[in-house]
Amino acid sequence: MEYVDHSFIDKLNRLLLRRPKSKRYEEDPDNAWNACSWCEYMLIVILSTILLVGVLILTLFWVMFYRGGFAWSEKPAQQFNLHPILMVAGFVTLSGFSILIYRLCRCMKHIYVKLIHMFFHAAAIPCIALGFLSVFDSHNVLQKLNFYSLHSWLGFVTMGMFVLQFVIGFFSFLVMLCCENKTYSCRSAMVPIHASLGLANFWLAIATSVTGIIEKERETAKDPNLSEDNRLIEHYITSAMGVTLVVIGIIVTFAVRRTNAPASAKVYVTERI
Repeated sequence: MEYVDHSFIDKLNRLLLRRPKSKRYEEDPDNAWNACSWCEYMLIVILSTILLVGVLILTLFWVMFYRGGFAWSEKPAQQFNLHPILMVAGFVTLSGFSILIYRLCRCMKHIYVKLIHMFFHAAAIPCIALGFLSVFDSHNVLQKLNFYSLHSWLGFVTMGMFVLQFVIGFFSFLVMLCCENKTYSCRSAMVPIHASLGLANFWLAIATSVTGIIEKERETAKDPNLSEDNRLIEHYITSAMGVTLVVIGIIVTFAVRRTNAPASAKVYVTERI
């Protein structure tokens, strides 16, 4: 009877089943950053942080000093003011940081970056839910129509896409890691789809915010209780908010799609698994 080397067969099977461990883009010495790349990196991090926090502070300032502050159901007009603050916090500030951390964080293992990415998106969920409930309750008490404008329908689509993205990302890139080798091809196919839809969702959130600002300005223009000076100041504040939101969208898009790679590089940091 011919002798069979089982240890050799076992080793061969392990090699065949094992996914080849390729270097990540940023770990490849051929793709090392130079001084200009690091300056660009720091500029994006600092500028995006200032703008993401700044637009939230600007919205808070506008609501507190020119819209009468916050309340709940006892004051429906002030209850509405929770809507812009919470939606900007969830859809723009927290989601923007989540996207940028996944793209730019290089100081820890990738699994930790994934968890932080998920944490920021998870933190955005209660903000979005409370923001939706506040405007819905406010409109019902004031007997205003719901889902009648472009802003409201864009917001509905944005919320739906956000939930879909979160569920798909959670199961595809965290749960499926339990069977890392067997699900590698599926996860690798999902990465560019998830990244593209995430960026599209972020731009949808910005478009929804801008249309909401325009809608609120039209209502403010009809308010007889506002003086001309206050109306003019509010116009400047809301215009600054709109411009800041668009600039944030441009910077985040640049950061996500920018690779700092030589022409021969084939792997993008945005497509890490």
